[in-house]
Amino acid sequence: MADELLTEREGDVVIFTLNREDSMNALTPELLTALAAGLSGAAEAGARAIVLTGAGQSFSSGADLKARADRAADLGEKIDLYYNPVARAIADLSIPLIVAMNGPAVGAGAGFAIGGDIVIAERSAYLLFAFVNIGLVPDAGTTWHLAKSVGKARAMDMLLSGEKIDAEAALAAGLVSRVVDDGTALAEAKALATRLAKGPSKAIGLIRAQVLHALDHHFEASLDTERAHQTTAYFTQDFAEAIAAFRDKRKPEFKGR
Repeated sequence: MADELLTEREGDVVIFTLNREDSMNALTPELLTALAAGLSGAAEAGARAIVLTGAGQSFSSGADLKARADRAADLGEKIDLYYNPVARAIADLSIPLIVAMNGPAVGAGAGFAIGGDIVIAERSAYLLFAFVNIGLVPDAGTTWHLAKSVGKARAMDMLLSGEKIDAEAALAAGLVSRVVDDGTALAEAKALATRLAKGPSKAIGLIRAQVLHALDHHFEASLDTERAHQTTAYFTQDFAEAIAAFRDKRKPEFKGR
């Protein structure tokens, strides 16, 4: 059986590809376990940016319903074991995650897609929060990401209607960052990830953490976090390099330290 998750390294960028094309990259326990481990270990292995995409013409059709057919199984336990570790791994990243949404992203697949820091969707791609259509509720962090992105009214509409949200509508709602021509999302994501990987990685990681912190805390707490992170960033080698480059009238060469 082919690997359900493909992992490639291009310079300082790691590309993860959900690789179950025959099932529109439906999510299995094996795939989710590999993805959680890969995301968690990428920065430790020296990566400075991550791209996540799907094989073929789909991002992911969500949970493999065949794997959920056993009514005696505790679905909550499966969420704890397989889905939440991926959601937490995405949230805990210290490097940017670029999602190349090369086709439909459905259910938990949609939840993971909108969890990316920058989501690049192809024009024919769409999001479908299909949980209500099969009598289930959102998981994989979908409720949090969706409500924080679009607010209560739109989140309720999207989750209760269970209707497709095309790429342009997703862009207008703030669920994806960019819409590109079909067949180009992965190349666009790689190019952006490569540019970010050459940037001041410590500062980028702190910016990422600040935004997530701000979504859950009040203004004063955000000011405190900004102050603490700015102190950390001030003492990085990358900031020293930026000052030297400004003085020397050249572009800085960041090392991620």
